[in-house]
Amino acid sequence: QVQLVESGGGLVQAGGSLRLSCVASGNVGTITSMGWYRQAPGKQREYVGIMTNGGTTYYKDSVEGRFTVSRDNTKNTVYLEMNSLKPEDTGIYYCNADWQVGLQTGDYWGQGTQVTVSP
Repeated sequence: QVQLVESGGGLVQAGGSLRLSCVASGNVGTITSMGWYRQAPGKQREYVGIMTNGGTTYYKDSVEGRFTVSRDNTKNTVYLEMNSLKPEDTGIYYCNADWQVGLQTGDYWGQGTQVTVSP
């Protein structure tokens, strides 16, 4: 089992910045990638960005160039640096960790942290 705990959400004006953090604990050696998803009110959860254990990053097109995913493996922590925030970035942001043990795979989720961007 892996536990994920997010922090860093809040209210910010459009154009502002926030940094989210997610600390993993438990069986972290099984993690293959960590990243972030978000869910806006009335919408499905969507992918934002991830970083693999090899350091490769992938981003949703609408956040590319504004958001940065990074990891500190010594602290088992993944970050989401969000700049030039827009009202449409509002939502609950969830930390995600994919795992693999042999041929078995799965994922873990944090409890979510609210990000609200005012016009």
